[in-house]
Amino acid sequence: MSNRLMFEQASPLLTRLEKAGYDAYYVGGAVRDFLLDRPIGDVDIATSALPEEVKQVFSKTVDVGIEHGTVLVIWQGSGYEITTFRTESDYKDFRRPEKVSFVRSLEEDLKRRDFTINAMAMDRHGKIIDPFNGKSALKMKQIKTVGPAEERFSEDALRMMRAARFASQLGFHLHHETKESLSRCSHLLEHIAVERKLTEMDKLLAGKETAAGIRVLLEGKLTAFLPGLAGKDSQLENLLSYDLMPLTVRQKWLFLLVLFVPDNVHDWLKAWRMPARRIKYLTGTYEWFLRSPKETWSDFSLYETGLERAADIEEVSALIAGRPSHAEALHRRHEELPIKDRKELAVTGKELKEWKNEQGGPWMKSFLEMIERAVVEKKVENSKEKIKEWLKACNLL
Repeated sequence: MSNRLMFEQASPLLTRLEKAGYDAYYVGGAVRDFLLDRPIGDVDIATSALPEEVKQVFSKTVDVGIEHGTVLVIWQGSGYEITTFRTESDYKDFRRPEKVSFVRSLEEDLKRRDFTINAMAMDRHGKIIDPFNGKSALKMKQIKTVGPAEERFSEDALRMMRAARFASQLGFHLHHETKESLSRCSHLLEHIAVERKLTEMDKLLAGKETAAGIRVLLEGKLTAFLPGLAGKDSQLENLLSYDLMPLTVRQKWLFLLVLFVPDNVHDWLKAWRMPARRIKYLTGTYEWFLRSPKETWSDFSLYETGLERAADIEEVSALIAGRPSHAEALHRRHEELPIKDRKELAVTGKELKEWKNEQGGPWMKSFLEMIERAVVEKKVENSKEKIKEWLKACNLL
């Protein structure tokens, strides 16, 4: 769906609020990305109407964050978050405001936001309200805080990682005051939950200009307060010499593991508070990376590793070696494998026992592994009859 169409679909909500006597605008990242002609995600709406007043205007609503002024409005099958203009004060834990006050002024609402590029609003006619020169910052590709940088970072220390994330996503540079304030405030990241740091790090790694985001982390001395990155500045500097564009977020995490060589990969990832399944995948993939063929994949090594892991390993290996990736060829070869999993073998342990007329035991595992390899390497067709004939030819039956 085009950006313009997304705004047009949300426009009736603004119209309804205005007819009820309230101000209403599109705000935040949607306005920024619209001006940059980037795909937008959700369309957020800010209004002078108080939460209870919003609920009176619309028939279908959900109180998703009503204590902070946000009401989810269900409109023509889609959900839109509508938030009352507000100010925030007395931040606690350098993250959450102690007090939220509802106001009727759009400018007061925009004043509380993090960066000027995120502190713009747009009415339903397309007029931009820009009290802090966000459009100018967009033209200069500049990330600048709304007001004094140290005040904004002291209110919410996660904003420092957001600065790095936007540098990665947009390819922008930091305004000199914003940049200088990072190192003075970096220690405040100690107060931020690791889960929130991980969310920002994932978004940073997902950006097309990952190196720009990493550079902000380094220059702002934020790495000292991120799990597993303290004392790793030289490795991160080395990372900047690579073109990370072809890699996915998951592959970039694997690349970090390869660069850092942690003593305990599981614990290093766990320190980031990653979900258990994600830790298991990355830990296993790193182990496969250490013993996998870096350029020449046999059919059986591809089968053993699995396509997903093999593709991740191949992309990272190619980047490190400075050669083209063969991941697409691996996809084609994997499709051509006779089987993709042992469960697809045409024979079972029960049949082996019948053929050999023996009780089960360790020999069965050895036989199945041998058959599995022979089938993958196309030494024998994956059918009961052919496998039985092959075993007889090998004097195993």
